[in-house]
Amino acid sequence: MATLPEIAALLGEPRFNWTDPTPWLALEQELGTAFPADFREIVDAYGSVMVNNQLYLNHPAPHLLHNLGKDIRLDLDLWREEDMVEHLPSPVGGNPGELLPVASAKTGEAIFLRVPDEPDGPWRTVVQEFDSPAWTLYEMTFGEWLLAYLKGSDVTLCSRNWAPDGPYYEFLP
Repeated sequence: MATLPEIAALLGEPRFNWTDPTPWLALEQELGTAFPADFREIVDAYGSVMVNNQLYLNHPAPHLLHNLGKDIRLDLDLWREEDMVEHLPSPVGGNPGELLPVASAKTGEAIFLRVPDEPDGPWRTVVQEFDSPAWTLYEMTFGEWLLAYLKGSDVTLCSRNWAPDGPYYEFLP
């Protein structure tokens, strides 16, 4: 499994370093599922950021304009619309087998975490290309997927065009 030190070695040292679990617990209670540890660790370390001027990652801290909870609620409403459900391999939500929208890209992709079928099962990453009905399931945790993205691997998003000098991030308000 990818670790925060591996991600930080490519992306740069995190500077947000959130430690209060309260917003996570409230969001998890609302959604009916706990986020995977690697996703929480990465988002707690970096906060709400834009990676490579392409990938948006948001934190659930209530004072942030780019707030994970708000974005998930909006995305769940969008992906539950009748004309959108056909673009994903399974329904959205926090139940086993469902897809939880957790990130997006300036280039039109939506990134989901697939809730495991069993409580101890592996979380997987799904990327949907918003401008087409195409989606890809990656047999990777979010941390593994992000690490592959930062290394320039083709994980539906490709960082080489957006970060020719190497991975970087910028804080979002």
